[in-house]
Amino acid sequence: MKKSSTATTTMSLPTSPTISAHTITGSKISLSSTKTATSGRSSRSSMQSPQKKKKSDLELETILEKAKFYTSLCLGTTAILSVFAFLFLIPFVVDPAISTIIADYDPVPVTCVVIDHVYAEGIRNCSWSSCREGCTSSLTKCHQLYVNYTRIPYSEWEKNPQELDKVQWDVSYTKFLINSEGCGYPPTTNCSVFARQYGYSHIGEPFPCYYSRAYPEVVIGRYSWENNLYHLVLSLIIPNVLFAISIGVLSYWYCPCCDKACNKSSRVYAEKFPSKEEIVNCMNCKPEKTLSLSNF
Repeated sequence: MKKSSTATTTMSLPTSPTISAHTITGSKISLSSTKTATSGRSSRSSMQSPQKKKKSDLELETILEKAKFYTSLCLGTTAILSVFAFLFLIPFVVDPAISTIIADYDPVPVTCVVIDHVYAEGIRNCSWSSCREGCTSSLTKCHQLYVNYTRIPYSEWEKNPQELDKVQWDVSYTKFLINSEGCGYPPTTNCSVFARQYGYSHIGEPFPCYYSRAYPEVVIGRYSWENNLYHLVLSLIIPNVLFAISIGVLSYWYCPCCDKACNKSSRVYAEKFPSKEEIVNCMNCKPEKTLSLSNF
């Protein structure tokens, strides 16, 4: 019985090193598996990083394309509106301002006196009018004022008034207009107020007026060299500058001639396709390169 016990003890001793070997091999396998897993993850992350970059680049390209499209739309609309605005300003601002400059009105007001006021109705009776609300409207009612004027400045007349019968008038019984065109638009032009200011009960009262040095028979009641020049410059500069900027930017973006003048590459319009020169130069390239070109 003792021998059997010793035998069993001797047989049970070598079991411990065999278990440790198995555990060591298992740990080695687990380490290798973790290494492969980490390497696989790193490779996946390295593969995903360029894909993310490509996606971000595509998103930026789409945003830039949308911004360029809407900017081009706004610039085109601005160019069209500036043309129509300039055409609208020609008869209403530019032409009257130029005619005022040509008439060469004396900036110093002289002395005028209304000697006759005629109110008429009907197209036949209204051949002209001292004031008209709307420069393109037909004359159905008109106020016709006639004045005498002397070239004595009105400031001197106020200091030393004279009797009207003894004054030597430079021009007698001439037409009196509200401005150089004889017309305007509300609220700046109100013909009923103009008639009450200079006609009716105010006939024979001296008042300041402006005469034309180029056409002495033309006399007006409102004149300002600064305002006339200011409106003329604005009406010429603003529409033309907006039109030039809009057309310039659109031409720079979309005109092929501007690309050649600015030494820009022709791939602006075909960024995703090879040019003819590249295809000709790559005819003798390797098959891989030709295949890559054929993919386009």
